[in-house]
Amino acid sequence: MNRTAILTGVGIIVAGAALTALVTPSAPPAYSATAQTAQADTTEIAQMSDEEFGARVRSYLLENPEVIFEAAAVMEQRQQDLQSANDGDLISANFDAIFDDGHSWVGGNPDGDITIVEFMDYRCGYCRRAFPEVEELIASDGNIRVIIKEFPILGPESVVASRFAIAAQQVLGADAYKSLHDAMMSYKGDLSVDGLTSLAETLELDAEKITGHMDSDDVSAVIAANRALGEQLQISGTPSFVMQDQLLRGYVPLDGMREIVADLRG
Repeated sequence: MNRTAILTGVGIIVAGAALTALVTPSAPPAYSATAQTAQADTTEIAQMSDEEFGARVRSYLLENPEVIFEAAAVMEQRQQDLQSANDGDLISANFDAIFDDGHSWVGGNPDGDITIVEFMDYRCGYCRRAFPEVEELIASDGNIRVIIKEFPILGPESVVASRFAIAAQQVLGADAYKSLHDAMMSYKGDLSVDGLTSLAETLELDAEKITGHMDSDDVSAVIAANRALGEQLQISGTPSFVMQDQLLRGYVPLDGMREIVADLRG
């Protein structure tokens, strides 16, 4: 959430937090007078008109603007905590579909202590940016399992590209898929059947087998399952990552991913 949105939504919280400061004297009352003072404060607030109350709050905030940012930070942290808790629940509820769906390509260390699941689209610029960094993370760490979820959401060419890649995996195997996937992530040509056929041929893959299978029900089932899972996880963009019990919606630089992996390992 951006700073402007936070400040807009935090007004009520700030006003509430400021009430005590507005009507409480600078020196604390004697213990015996505490209840009487609190009652007087409540009475004073209740007797204020809306205009008086608003003016009092405004004056306080102008004199103490740091309160706004303190409240904004508290609100932001609370929202992050709520989102994290919600994401954890979503991951738990969809655990098998995320980590063991039976159709997604699985690589890295199959016995790794950390699993990274990536939802990606071949037309996504940030997916392409993340690709070499994820590869570097997997290679340099040596103890991470990675799962790729084909998640074509950026138009017809995305769907064609995912169908082509999934078909390659289903008819030619996991190695063929990875070879083609890697090439497609850096491919600058047209993501059409003709363009992808030419790319597959340069990799010495049987393009005819791939194209003959790419419109099959088996391929459609994978795309449908991944989209349904994305909806369950409230994923609407790519790249998105599931890292153990964390859901990261958007591009995360290599150093950031390394920090998350280190935190997950404790």
